[in-house]
Amino acid sequence: MDKLRIRGGNRLEGQVHISGAKNSALPAMAAALLTAGEVVLENIPLVNDIYTTRRLLRELGVAVEFDDGHTARLCAEKILSHEAPYDLVKTMRASVLVLGPLLARTGRARVSLPGGCAIGARPINLHIKGFEKLGAVIRTEHGYVEAAAERLTGAEIVFDKITVTGTENLMMAAALAGGKTILQNAACEPEVVDLSDMLTKMGAKIEGAGTPLITIEGVPELKGTTHRVIPDRIEAGTFLVAGAITNGSLEIINSNPSHLGGVVEKLRDAGAIIETGAGRLAVRGNGHLKATDVITREYPGFATDMQAQFMALMTQAEGTSVITENIFENRFMHASELMRMGANIRIDGAHAIVTGKARLSGATVIASDLRASASLVVAALVAEGTTVIDRVYHLDRGYEKIEEKLRTVGAQIERLK
Repeated sequence: MDKLRIRGGNRLEGQVHISGAKNSALPAMAAALLTAGEVVLENIPLVNDIYTTRRLLRELGVAVEFDDGHTARLCAEKILSHEAPYDLVKTMRASVLVLGPLLARTGRARVSLPGGCAIGARPINLHIKGFEKLGAVIRTEHGYVEAAAERLTGAEIVFDKITVTGTENLMMAAALAGGKTILQNAACEPEVVDLSDMLTKMGAKIEGAGTPLITIEGVPELKGTTHRVIPDRIEAGTFLVAGAITNGSLEIINSNPSHLGGVVEKLRDAGAIIETGAGRLAVRGNGHLKATDVITREYPGFATDMQAQFMALMTQAEGTSVITENIFENRFMHASELMRMGANIRIDGAHAIVTGKARLSGATVIASDLRASASLVVAALVAEGTTVIDRVYHLDRGYEKIEEKLRTVGAQIERLK
């Protein structure tokens, strides 16, 4: 397994170019299953989850080619398999997104129950209930979800809990279902809007994406399209935190400030100077961070995927902050590793009480999940001495060449093979 070695103490300065959003690219790739036409996706991030999805789609019979590295061409003219096997699904929860398109296009699907980060239960029962409402017969056995339907029929679906992948999965399936589907309590994330925009270009009839009420009028077939994936708001937020914690000056290129409202607001509360413009963000440290409470919420609230990075930032703030995790249980596993570096953190159920300003020192730490990895990188940038981060395969699932991007703005970081 690769490791990252970081020597802290360097102020970050310069420009960072943000890659396409992994969490938009994955459902967009799955949506290619809905049509026999060619789908061209631009601004694809080169991260391990994308490569896993490429292997999965090829297993199903989809022709997938990457042109210049960041453009993917997909053609599902013939679907040769209806099964997403465990070996491919086990590392990535988003693999379940092929369930809806396969079912809608071919009438059957067999998908392994998903894996991914160890941040608590993320069941797909909300997906299953939705597909049953659309008329699918579903059974779960031997670790697989098996679904069948001659043709899905539109229905009104009320999500018991907001679910991003559930909203995306049902939206894709409903695009080819007969009649009208209404999704209530739908996720409002920018990635859902991006998928809706792509499906609309393919010929789908969707209204209300970005609101809790989405209406889909099913059509007989969809066509190919070209679509540019939105910038990764979590990568942009991670670099904003990195700039703030090092008292640096970073310009974030190819970002969408409107997708980061909750994060930008909290960074400003903590004392960081944030400037926004068309397609760009800039962050400057003011030399004095102050403690700020955070509560993770569904979009447009503070993203759970930014909680770990913000916790690292709060270790360097004057005072005590309370970070409340409302989305996933078990998402404080990075706290113990930060404490090994000298952080003063106490966990009380869904709350992490962080007291700063802590003197962090380099240590050997282990990443437990994707965003935990990012928090350890952020902390290592200001720790005294050298930090070695193990299990960075988690990091490689969602950040494209993060060590190269950090090195260009002044970080002392290297990958150990």
